[in-house]
Amino acid sequence: MKRAPGRVTGGGETLAPTRVDLNCDMGESFGAWRIDVSPALLERISSANIACGFHAGDPMGMEEAVLSCREHGVAVGAHPGFPDLVGFGRREMRVSALEVRTDLLYQVGALAAFCTSAGVELQHVKPHGALYNVVANDPRLAQGLVEGMLNLRPRPILLALSGSRLARMAKEAGLRVGQEAFADRAYNQDGTLVSRSVPGAVIHDPLVIARRAVRMIRDGEVETLDAGVISVRADSICVHGDTTGATEIVLRLVDAFQQARIEVVALRDLV
Repeated sequence: MKRAPGRVTGGGETLAPTRVDLNCDMGESFGAWRIDVSPALLERISSANIACGFHAGDPMGMEEAVLSCREHGVAVGAHPGFPDLVGFGRREMRVSALEVRTDLLYQVGALAAFCTSAGVELQHVKPHGALYNVVANDPRLAQGLVEGMLNLRPRPILLALSGSRLARMAKEAGLRVGQEAFADRAYNQDGTLVSRSVPGAVIHDPLVIARRAVRMIRDGEVETLDAGVISVRADSICVHGDTTGATEIVLRLVDAFQQARIEVVALRDLV
């Protein structure tokens, strides 16, 4: 049988093409404090998570980010977080499920207005920072977030931590769910992300990040901080826009994806 063209591994096996979403955080400037995403990065990602004003972002920055995504053909997502500008949304807060629901609706509604104004689709919602980590496995707060998502019209995709309780609950509720993996973050054995306060929690070497991403997509696994290996599903790979060298990381990722026959496409084309 004639093989389809593709990259050949050391054992002579040809890799079949596959696809993945590549997402990055955007719109995290606030007033005079600027966190900008380079055009080189925007040209290579497929989806963006735009801050909605609670952990970062302001109205002018939100509109600017939406328009930049439209210009570069990047799918727009909302990035709601805890109301914690001082802590950049990375401090856990004691909130009720109702607060999670209403805060989600408030923030996503604000970004949706800018999307409507710009004539673009709101593709997905991805919780930010501490909110992302809390709702991943807290059933009470996860339920509040799911209920908020169910009340959005039109209903966007939920981007959630791969293998999390939130991802399972959202699917059971009938939501479209994209499962997300982090090539630049260390994992615990239970599939959660290692706290940023722990040494080694954030990976900075673009080559290491690229190798981890390809392994996640191709083999469905990732090495943990304690050198174990766990399963992971990667519909989408995240790059943190506020990370030093984010553009170089994205360039390395895209190059590694091309070598491994992995096509970068928007999340809506995958789930």
